[in-house]
Amino acid sequence: MNILELKNISMIYGSVRALDDVSLSVGQGEWLAIMGPSGSGKTTMMNIIGCMDRPTAGSVLLEGEELSGLSPSSLTAIRREKVGLIFQQFHLISYLTALENVMVAQYYHSMIDEREALGALERVGLKERAKHLPRQLSGGEQQRVCIARALINYPRLILADEPTGNLDEANEGIVMEIFRRLHGEGSTIIVVTHDPEVAEEAQRIVFLEHGRIANVVRRDA
Repeated sequence: MNILELKNISMIYGSVRALDDVSLSVGQGEWLAIMGPSGSGKTTMMNIIGCMDRPTAGSVLLEGEELSGLSPSSLTAIRREKVGLIFQQFHLISYLTALENVMVAQYYHSMIDEREALGALERVGLKERAKHLPRQLSGGEQQRVCIARALINYPRLILADEPTGNLDEANEGIVMEIFRRLHGEGSTIIVVTHDPEVAEEAQRIVFLEHGRIANVVRRDA
């Protein structure tokens, strides 16, 4: 069963085709990596999959629901309810604690639950750092707060943009171990990355070039 389907997706900015007639299916519980040089269309694809943008042409289905014709407010609702976003730059609110940063995601989804938010931090090994502000956390700890925030509303799809790009080797290992555990629990994960070692954790690697899929490598055969 596919959780996500892109059918003949194109994204055009003026004379630039950021994505050019791309079709891709992602199975429920699959771990997929997207790679390619700068300008290949990775960010554009991530924005479309993450319901942050609508394609110029083509069809996007998430759990069978057509997304490409939805209004911005409807896309926001889908993103809030079904997609967990993890960013390279963390995007934590500087004056809120780690716990409060996780609870913000709860607020926009339904209602806040401090015990549940603390449980999310415990899942990523940060229960003891719950009351710390972002500036009091290492880069790896901040990324783990982002992961806890992304998971708090039990998303159907986890979408990570260069999740280890700002981390040292030790913290990269910690984050990747969390991803392995999530995948083992049945989560669907899409990771956009430049790092071959991160990509090789995935079951399938999709290579983009000039807005098109240039190659697909399966690693779960």
